[in-house]
Amino acid sequence: MKTDLMTSVKLHKVPCRYYRQENEIELAALTRYEKVFTTVVETADEGALEAALEVAHAINHCVEQHGRCVIGFGSGRYMLQVYDELVKLYFADKVSFADVVAFNLNELGVGYDEGRLNMNDLINERLYAKVDIDPANIHRINRPNAIEDVHSQCKAYEREIIDAGGLDLVLCDLNKDGSIASNEPGSARSSACRLMLLGDESRTSIADTFQTETAPKTAVTLGIGNILSAERIICVAWEEDSAEALYNAIEGNMTDLVPASFLQVHSDVKIIADLDAASRLTRISYPWKVTSCEWNVHLIRRAIVWLCEQTGKPILKLTNKDYNDYGLSELVALYGSAYNVNIKIFNDLQHTITGWPGGKPDADDTYRPERAVPYPKRVLIFSPHPDDAVVSMGGTVRRLVQQGHEVHIAFQTDGDVAVSDDDLMRSVLLADRLTKRFEGTEFKFLDNTLTNLINGTIPADDSDMRYFKGSIMLSEAMMACRQMGVPRKNLHDLRMPFYTQDPHGQGKLTDADITVIKDLITQVKPHQIFFDNDLVDPHGTHGRAHTAVLHAIEELKNEDFMSDCRVWLYRGQWGQWDVDQVEMAVPMSPEEFGDKREAILKFHSQIHDAPFRTSTDGKLPWQRSVERNRDLAEKYQQLGLATYEAIEAFVQYRFLDDTIE
Repeated sequence: MKTDLMTSVKLHKVPCRYYRQENEIELAALTRYEKVFTTVVETADEGALEAALEVAHAINHCVEQHGRCVIGFGSGRYMLQVYDELVKLYFADKVSFADVVAFNLNELGVGYDEGRLNMNDLINERLYAKVDIDPANIHRINRPNAIEDVHSQCKAYEREIIDAGGLDLVLCDLNKDGSIASNEPGSARSSACRLMLLGDESRTSIADTFQTETAPKTAVTLGIGNILSAERIICVAWEEDSAEALYNAIEGNMTDLVPASFLQVHSDVKIIADLDAASRLTRISYPWKVTSCEWNVHLIRRAIVWLCEQTGKPILKLTNKDYNDYGLSELVALYGSAYNVNIKIFNDLQHTITGWPGGKPDADDTYRPERAVPYPKRVLIFSPHPDDAVVSMGGTVRRLVQQGHEVHIAFQTDGDVAVSDDDLMRSVLLADRLTKRFEGTEFKFLDNTLTNLINGTIPADDSDMRYFKGSIMLSEAMMACRQMGVPRKNLHDLRMPFYTQDPHGQGKLTDADITVIKDLITQVKPHQIFFDNDLVDPHGTHGRAHTAVLHAIEELKNEDFMSDCRVWLYRGQWGQWDVDQVEMAVPMSPEEFGDKREAILKFHSQIHDAPFRTSTDGKLPWQRSVERNRDLAEKYQQLGLATYEAIEAFVQYRFLDDTIE
């Protein structure tokens, strides 16, 4: 049975020469905006191997020169892949850890249950226990028993490093808030080993790494000053949710709001990033600023949108001088004039806008995002949590129903982990009251759950509690879908195994998950499939749900009914498509946007006290999604296109060339 099913959608292939340079001159040109030496690789697997090889080389060189190598090991989630590769190199006799002295960079903080998995156990399980390192050479930060002990223990740990001769190498990863180790935003460049209050994003990352719903509020960590004192630093970053932090650390100004930006002052740092993490770097996102480009429709769109932002002009007012002033004269030469470029891109963007997301019957569909026939269509929408389809594409769902299509919505999980205990208690109180009134007997489950909730003793992995919480969210979803006109018989509760069979909803995908999706697709035989591409959610459900659908449609792509099926990707809760990526934009009037908001508000459990927030401003994901719909409409307006209240955006998924094995 396959268990490693992770993959990703590459919307547009990035030319290799933007990140695999043939010579030093090309590298210097491409990286002119980068203040830290950075290697970009295509995938996280390649990056982990690259980092492991760098570490192995550093160990061998250092041992040869000094007889030992002192390394500070990080414990972030991206490090685990690097440790797996180091173990492989060890068994291949490429490196020995016999002369390595290890210092853990951080440890969970004061007051956290010692019996729970800790940072040292994590590194030990993935690295130390599998190689030939001397246990006496493994140094960990001892978790202090009380606040009063922290300072003295931190100073003692720093002395241990000094006594070992100082750090030869630090191996760490970049967190999406710009922190390294547990140095949260606000950490000073000279900060030393200390107790750190963890932010929400760090706690969520720790909970995801340990697959638990709870995480400590504090950590003890080596400071930025300690890390910068190392002879060499290797830092890794994968995945799209690291892109903003990586850009700020490498191309931004040094600031304590992005602690990783202090790496700019070190003379021997190497950052290794995959393409997703590097997607915001100038050479990847705006290559025309550093080199001649391999122009395609996507890149031309991006360049024109960027040029409009720089000049403050709509597309059709851009001039030859604007193109020349901002380094885009290549496009004028390619098309003959600014007007020719302008009108092409204006028309391309205009053709993305449609009020008929299922295709307009009896109409010329040459320039429409969706084909006119067949009509009506069978539409299958996959929603990672019960609220995602409504929050991310509720306006489009409403349009599809009103225009006569047969719309099905599949809830891939019941979303129980996103329902708070307070919402559970309110529902239990109601159910308990109704049960006693109409049945005259006490329902044991309700009675016990209510007692546990009041006492705060209900376990996070209680299956009955999870079922009740999931039922709350599914019931809300049914009400929201009713608001949009989707009949209840077309709602599918998939209860995917990766979610239901893991106590925290964070299990690994298996063939069983893929089968659930394939069975539904085969049953519905859709003409359209919509599925989620929000891969940066803090709890990981969206990524797993996305991957399951991706594999299912790839495995079914040769079926006869799939030849008449078009697949669309949506975002909303945790991100938005850039204008240059959008292939179908569905506008909403003020009334339609109001209907979408009404449907969203049916999710009472997510309106005020949902546990997952997207930023320090306290806004909930659905609020961010609504803002993104308005922001996208405003962006289209600024480009000189029609004015709408809000827009939902989609990108078409093209089947992979190679069949997934």
